[in-house]
Amino acid sequence: MDEIEAGRARWQARYDAANKRDREFRTLSGIAVDPVYGPAAPDPRFERIGWPGEYPYTRGLHPTGYRGRPWTIRQFAGFGNARQTNERYKMILGAGGGGLSVAFDMPTLMGRDSDDARALGEVGHCGVAIDSALDMDLLFDGIPLGEVTTSMTISGPAVPIFCMYVVAAERQGVPLRALNGTLQTDIFKEYIAQKEWLFGPEPHLRLIGDLMEFCAREVPAYKPLSVSGYHIREAGSTAAQELAYTLADGFGYVELGLSRGLDIDVFAPGLSFFFDAHIDFFEEIAKFRAARRIWARWLREVYGARTEKAQWLRFHTQTAGVSLTAQQPDNNIVRTAVEALAAVLGGTQSLHTNALDEVLALPSEKAAEIALRTQQVIMEETEVVNVVDPLGGSWYVEALTDRLEAEAEEIFAKIREMGAGDITSGLLRGIEDGWFMAEIAEAAFDYQRQLEKGEKRVVGVNCHTGTAEQPLEILRVSHEVEAEQRRVLAERRAARDGQAVDAALASLLDAARTDRNMIEPMLAAARAEATLGEICDVLREEWGTYTEPPRF
Repeated sequence: MDEIEAGRARWQARYDAANKRDREFRTLSGIAVDPVYGPAAPDPRFERIGWPGEYPYTRGLHPTGYRGRPWTIRQFAGFGNARQTNERYKMILGAGGGGLSVAFDMPTLMGRDSDDARALGEVGHCGVAIDSALDMDLLFDGIPLGEVTTSMTISGPAVPIFCMYVVAAERQGVPLRALNGTLQTDIFKEYIAQKEWLFGPEPHLRLIGDLMEFCAREVPAYKPLSVSGYHIREAGSTAAQELAYTLADGFGYVELGLSRGLDIDVFAPGLSFFFDAHIDFFEEIAKFRAARRIWARWLREVYGARTEKAQWLRFHTQTAGVSLTAQQPDNNIVRTAVEALAAVLGGTQSLHTNALDEVLALPSEKAAEIALRTQQVIMEETEVVNVVDPLGGSWYVEALTDRLEAEAEEIFAKIREMGAGDITSGLLRGIEDGWFMAEIAEAAFDYQRQLEKGEKRVVGVNCHTGTAEQPLEILRVSHEVEAEQRRVLAERRAARDGQAVDAALASLLDAARTDRNMIEPMLAAARAEATLGEICDVLREEWGTYTEPPRF
């Protein structure tokens, strides 16, 4: 009991010293609630649970939880051209969004220009088209990049896109050190699940290492890596697989930073995570709690991180796109609300809520507003922000947290076994052998079998199928967007200094052939208005492309 009281006293001292929001924390009926609750008697589980803001961070990173500050509402958005998306961003920010999250179209995600023959019919359809730094200028026109945090969901060509973002900030007069945001950059999950790569693993890891070095030195508040479990889960993995594969990818990037001679206490705080919030409410909460605990333990005990911030697992969450149904799409509002609540009770730092029509098309303005309001209802009306980790100590939640942690540790052991004892070589071997893909495929097949047999029930799909619904009006991106983007791109090419572009691309190629950090020459190419496709093509010619081996 003395240990519990000592822990409570430590927590109380940190809570008292921290900033809190100026409001009363009461139930709807007016009952005052404590900031946190713990055991009244000795509890053998408590060493693994702990207090908020204290290692192993099962209950959250901060002693105040959301009493200090709520999560950031960061709605993922992008469609058509940069001007259209800029208008949507201003709507989101004006309606109470706390940050931006950029969705790119498929040509951009694959490092292709809008006038590339392979881009035909895809420009602006699943996100915004970005061809050069001038598009970034338009995308953030009237949005101060020194004040608004921006997340960019892109991995294969993430580094040149980051350079265009930096150039747009420079043109706004924003100093590099004022930039704050997140770049996904996670190439491991592309080979494991999403399949949007440009080169083989080694060149991609080289670029990521260069970016980590540059950000640690020049842009300390910016997070150059968002390790993504979201796409792993959307591909069909279980919660335990999402947890383990994502954290293993994160360990791989830690090993990359250490191999570059970087100080783990400097670069580890620049790693963030991106998880899926699926429909199994308690499993998702347990997954988030286990993730924090595993990451803290491995960073401290395996990799030698000393500071608290280097041991913290910070994560963004998106509700599960794969849980949305085309049948009875209004039900998706309910699914999204449940999933968002799980993310909040799991302690997410930022959150995107999917729109009801995303299973059919990009969100309409009305659907996007409903998704935003879903978060605001949770934040402003439910009072879940009043208590830190309110489910902490629940027999079910704690047992499920322990179970997911144990399953993840078994997977880590398997990954190490596939390699030479370290995580990185195991990841590369698992990618080469198709092990990750096979494990996810098996999990996805098992779920589909249960769905078709009726063992898993989805309202409107295999049960309660009667409906009075009316057809939805969905957002459609006009072909004129592509034609206009191609026209503007041709004008830019004609108006720019061609010799400066050629010289910048030649310098970039020279850097690729040496061990020089490639960020500065890539920034120079972006400043000269070299296009995304031109930058990526220079590297494709040098490094080649990657084709996944066939699996049977």
